[in-house]
Amino acid sequence: MIKRLNYYILIFVTVLTASVPYIKATAMENMAQQINQLINNEPALKGAIAGISIRNASDGKIIYTHQGDVRLRPASNMKLLTAAAALTVLGEDHTFTTEIHTDGLLKKNTLHGNLYLVGKGDPTLLKSDFDKMAVAIQKRGINKIKGNLVGDDSWYDNVRYSLDLPWSDETTHYGAQISALTASPTRAYDAGSIKVLVQPGTRKGDKPTVRMTPKTNYLKIVNHAITVPEDGKKDITIEREHARNIITIDGTIPTKAKTEKEWIGVWDPTRYALSLMKQSLTEHGIQVNGKLKTGMVPDTARILSTHQSMPLSELLVPFMKLSNNVHAEILVKEMGRVVKGEGSWEKGLSVLNAELTKFGVNPKTLVLRDGSGVSHVDLIPANQLTQLLFAVQKEKWFQIYYHSLPVSGESERMVGGTLRNRMKDPSVRGKVYAKTGTISTVSSISGYVKSKGGQTLIFSILLNNLVDDSKGKMVEDQLITILANQ
Repeated sequence: MIKRLNYYILIFVTVLTASVPYIKATAMENMAQQINQLINNEPALKGAIAGISIRNASDGKIIYTHQGDVRLRPASNMKLLTAAAALTVLGEDHTFTTEIHTDGLLKKNTLHGNLYLVGKGDPTLLKSDFDKMAVAIQKRGINKIKGNLVGDDSWYDNVRYSLDLPWSDETTHYGAQISALTASPTRAYDAGSIKVLVQPGTRKGDKPTVRMTPKTNYLKIVNHAITVPEDGKKDITIEREHARNIITIDGTIPTKAKTEKEWIGVWDPTRYALSLMKQSLTEHGIQVNGKLKTGMVPDTARILSTHQSMPLSELLVPFMKLSNNVHAEILVKEMGRVVKGEGSWEKGLSVLNAELTKFGVNPKTLVLRDGSGVSHVDLIPANQLTQLLFAVQKEKWFQIYYHSLPVSGESERMVGGTLRNRMKDPSVRGKVYAKTGTISTVSSISGYVKSKGGQTLIFSILLNNLVDDSKGKMVEDQLITILANQ
């Protein structure tokens, strides 16, 4: 009787064990069927190219791929590679230093010589930081400088724009010039840019009020805009002239309209930072008799003060959540400077390529031209992106990397980031940690999703040759929802 019972138990266990892979395989087949149906029938994808890769987070096995080995433009999904390499090469505790030097002597509260502001890549410098540096100078007993205020940005090379940056992006905050000495307007840290606000007047015919953050005379405002009645049309343009720091405001704004905001990339961020430094010195009672100049600090100069940025572990949040292009390019140049002694795209990208092999990514399958993905020449297969996302899970800094990713449907800007207004349905809200990407005709998203069954899936969706990238994002959200419901 006992032998017969054991026999039936053995049969039951054998059947149950054999059925589990079948159930999983069926679920995968259903998932694949849903995805195929969507990408084959979605009008937004007609004439477009979709590269899709899905892996198990636990073992890295690819469970679905559609043109996963086809090189496609990644847009800002490129930042996934840049962030991983930077965390490895520079380390999560890496900071950027800004120094103040002098080659002069102090006599009776007057510095006889030049004051040098030396930038070493900090993209987080705010006007308040220049104020702190001015206070440090003040505490040295200096209230007059009989010399020039000199900006030294030689930590990186003098190439301001990445190779393929479109001309149309030159005046935008996301296409701002790259310099080792730069400044940001707000705590979103859009380095090399300024925030412009246009507020309607109280009556029809009034000129709108225009404000800049930070307040500065480095840029000139030409205001041609006009306030119109409350039911009038809001049509405001805020544009900077090519190669000049003149911002022209045109159009109409109704009396009770919301403030119009725009972030504009400045021309020559080194001089921009230098002008803010002089402004802070003046506001703290320190007179600068000389001119604003750029040049290198002499070896004989001595340091008066230093300022440290936040560590890379903290910088990663605005970098990845808000998809900051300038941060990406600065990190590429910083890697080149630290590893090869030259802060250039050429050296930085060579370091990036070398680091990617450590994550099992094959550089021969890639074309990398920058660190941000703004280039239309960057090419990455979806399968290589999911390989990277699988491999980084073993790194000691992975939690920093993971939590820097935008989170689906989370309204807080520094949590949800570029996903704060997407995938708000309860089935996916808060369950997707992923990097988004958008350039003209391209939409992309790669990251991690927790499924209904408790499994974590790694995915990469690269959509190229789109007519409407907003419709591409709708397709991405539908695809990720399919994964979340597994």
